[in-house]
Amino acid sequence: MRQTAFDKQGSQIRWTESEGLPESEGLPESEGLPESEGLPELGGLPEAERVETGRPEAEASRGERGPNAPKPPLVYVHGLGSTSTVYHAHIAADPRLATRRQLFVDLPGHGISDRPADFGYSLEEHADALAAALDAAGAAGADIAGHSMGGAVAIVLAARRPDLVSRLVLTETNLDPHPTPTAGSSGIATYTEDDFVHGGGFAAVLDRIGPLWAATMRLADPLALHRTALGLVRGTQPTMRHLLMGLPIDRTYLVGDVDNDLLGREELTASGVRIEVVPNAGHNIMFDNPQAFINAVVGGNSPAAGRYQS
Repeated sequence: MRQTAFDKQGSQIRWTESEGLPESEGLPESEGLPESEGLPELGGLPEAERVETGRPEAEASRGERGPNAPKPPLVYVHGLGSTSTVYHAHIAADPRLATRRQLFVDLPGHGISDRPADFGYSLEEHADALAAALDAAGAAGADIAGHSMGGAVAIVLAARRPDLVSRLVLTETNLDPHPTPTAGSSGIATYTEDDFVHGGGFAAVLDRIGPLWAATMRLADPLALHRTALGLVRGTQPTMRHLLMGLPIDRTYLVGDVDNDLLGREELTASGVRIEVVPNAGHNIMFDNPQAFINAVVGGNSPAAGRYQS
């Protein structure tokens, strides 16, 4: 585990890290992971549907890294009330990724990171904390895989610190402010801070969201969780969507076909964002269809990427 300060009080953001196996020690790509490792059965799950971008130059940029080029660090950023290792460790173990340096960052107020009461927990502040972690880790030019809220933080980071981000893989990421209230951030934001932290709101949300999400959300600080939810609902100016469309880097957006409710697809693809619809998957694509998720993360950087290679 590593850590670095992210505010003037010395509060610590923490992450775990894998330096990557030497290429010669990785499993042959054809073997995959043994079933005994507890991964979901992958057989029979179709790959994601790929939607081409509207900008040929964006497609071409995906192939700039040749198969023998050094691979950048791969950084996983979790969603609201989650932790990065729980949601992504099984992804990182895939032979196509195991040789890469991989970082699992817990944002402030979540998982193993500190939870200062005087921190604002806006998307911008989370992005600055993530930047502090990547600076301390020497992980510039990283590929970032961001889930839900973590994807929104990654978009803001790429806009604020372009030196730190070379590629984004976004999973069901929040792009617009003020969504329809659900059990997630918009539902949490309907509470006042006092009602959520001290009036039973946190316990009510844990009961409502189901055991999988509750298992990690219970580890988050209630005050940090509420302020983060408010920041996510409030969004950014310009919006996360417009920030994403303006980024001059490789961008992939994964959406599960269970809801498949991504708005504004035409303008996203016109700006160069690849949208991949993942079958048999809901919001947690890395659990529901891990092989499709891995293929998207591998992207154009490996001959084993299959149909995801441009």
